Amino acid sequence: MRPKNTEFELRGVNHLALVVKDMARTVAFYRDVLGMPLVKTLDLPGSVGQHFFFDIGNGDCLAFFWFKGAPEAQPGIASPMGLPTDPGFLTAHGSMSHIAFAVPPEKFDDYCQRLAAKGVRTSPVLNHDHSPLQVSPTVTDDVFIRSIYFSDPDGICLEFACWMRDFTPDDVAHDPVNAEGVKVKV
Repeated sequence: MRPKNTEFELRGVNHLALVVKDMARTVAFYRDVLGMPLVKTLDLPGSVGQHFFFDIGNGDCLAFFWFKGAPEAQPGIASPMGLPTDPGFLTAHGSMSHIAFAVPPEKFDDYCQRLAAKGVRTSPVLNHDHSPLQVSPTVTDDVFIRSIYFSDPDGICLEFACWMRDFTPDDVAHDPVNAEGVKVKV
């Protein structure tokens, strides 16, 4: 059982909002390829852009802005240049690395095949564990999450992920590093 937040009653992510170059292309990918219902659309005042919301399950949404005249994407600074298994996955501080969508473990392999059938380029399946490389070629008792990564038409890195076990206090075993990379006791 995971520890509870006793400071604020947070109920998950209401929505994440990202910026895209082409809202029509975004709708075609998220609604038509990934099957996310488009639940709210807004034209922003003054014709400066649009704001669309897609249902990602559990009452949560993924939202997108399209802004007229927005700067071009800056992969390697504001977003990764590729998938986690590609070179160039580092990004600047304050940037977004990726969005992981929770999927049922029993449907994970089927969903990987569905992405391939829809022509979506994906990473290999990663079975994250505690081995030296932190990835197992097969599902073992040590695998805590399974992942497959892919990108949307704007290069936003996405992940289908499924937890394979509950966390215990032993899963919090590393001290964080500060800006200089030195571990700090907390």
